[in-house]
Amino acid sequence: MGLTCREIVEELEGAYPSSCAEQWDNVGLLVGRMDAPVDKVYIALDLTEEVLQEAQDWGADLIVTHHPMIFQGIKRVNDQDLTGRKILRLAEGHMACYAMHTNFDVLAMADINEDLLGLQDTQVLLQTGEDAQGRPRGIGRVGTLRSPMDLESCARFVKERFDLPGVKVFGDLKKIISRAAVSGGAGKSMVPSALSSGAQVLITGDMDHHTGLDAVDQGLCIIDAGHYGTEYFFISYMEKELGKRFPGLVLCGDQRRQPFVDIG
Repeated sequence: MGLTCREIVEELEGAYPSSCAEQWDNVGLLVGRMDAPVDKVYIALDLTEEVLQEAQDWGADLIVTHHPMIFQGIKRVNDQDLTGRKILRLAEGHMACYAMHTNFDVLAMADINEDLLGLQDTQVLLQTGEDAQGRPRGIGRVGTLRSPMDLESCARFVKERFDLPGVKVFGDLKKIISRAAVSGGAGKSMVPSALSSGAQVLITGDMDHHTGLDAVDQGLCIIDAGHYGTEYFFISYMEKELGKRFPGLVLCGDQRRQPFVDIG
């Protein structure tokens, strides 16, 4: 007998409990039956229409995403809005959808970003709780670069390590950077934490014009590597995780999908 959705959900909940997610978040099984059989799992950052079509064509029983498809309250499910259409397609196609968002950010994403940058002597950037041993856990990391470098070199380093076509930089390109903070996804709310941590640069995504300028005025440089660019690692990470935990599952990680194109 094959796996059920419940078995996979319980394993993921054990490793990345929803209790670690922020209160505003919406994680867990968003669409589907717990007792449904699951043989094939598609892994993606976002459940776009394109991703949903490819997962359906591939024959997925379960789609695991980082970003929740459903964020706001829903009063009706029909084909007159985007989220309603996605829910209908999932249900009609007998596909379940599971999201692991800020719980994954706390328990894995911060470590992934930290390791990519080779940060040393790290601390949690924004504490959201404690682990079983009473140690802080939370969003992002702050630590020391292996060697000081100017901001331009640091930006090129981030571009290389995150394998990106480009990054945006706020600040003096000649400023020497030794202490860096990193927070995957939309990180403008992390500026106060980065400042209080003594970081000289914050590496994140979705930085807006005014927050970037204000950060620089307070002594904090910004390297905006993009929301997607700082989080797409979720796909390969979860493909490996599910493969180790469920060797019999057939897995498919979504292809790299930069959400926009820079045209010079």
